[in-house]
Amino acid sequence: MFLNNSHRTNILTENLTALWSESVRASHDFLTEDDIVNLMPFVKMGLCSIETLIVKYNNDLPIAFMGIQNHKIEMLFVAPLYFGNGIGKDLIKYAIENYDVRYVDVNEQNPSAIGFYEHLGFRTFERTEFDDQGNPFPILKMKL
Repeated sequence: MFLNNSHRTNILTENLTALWSESVRASHDFLTEDDIVNLMPFVKMGLCSIETLIVKYNNDLPIAFMGIQNHKIEMLFVAPLYFGNGIGKDLIKYAIENYDVRYVDVNEQNPSAIGFYEHLGFRTFERTEFDDQGNPFPILKMKL
């Protein structure tokens, strides 16, 4: 389901932030609890301002979401219960086919995410030492 800014509610933002938190705790071993808490305001801001927000539901509950801006996946998170079920892959394919997505940034310290994107055809073209918030989490910039 595609949601534009007019359909975004505080409840949806809170639900997606909670989903993000669960997903990150299960997949981003390099982040501390303080890191996660410090990133949360940026996640909420991103959810409210991202150009395209796509949410996957199961029984009216969000189980995954993806944010797209300028042909780039800015965020993709799946609830841990649904890891490995093809939801992320389906969202990526949808983004490529419907939004001409060509780019994604991935934490270098998250090898499973790197492998996931490489399996879908993305390749690293640049590396930065810091993330967008200036934290010392190297980022791999990838493109199809």
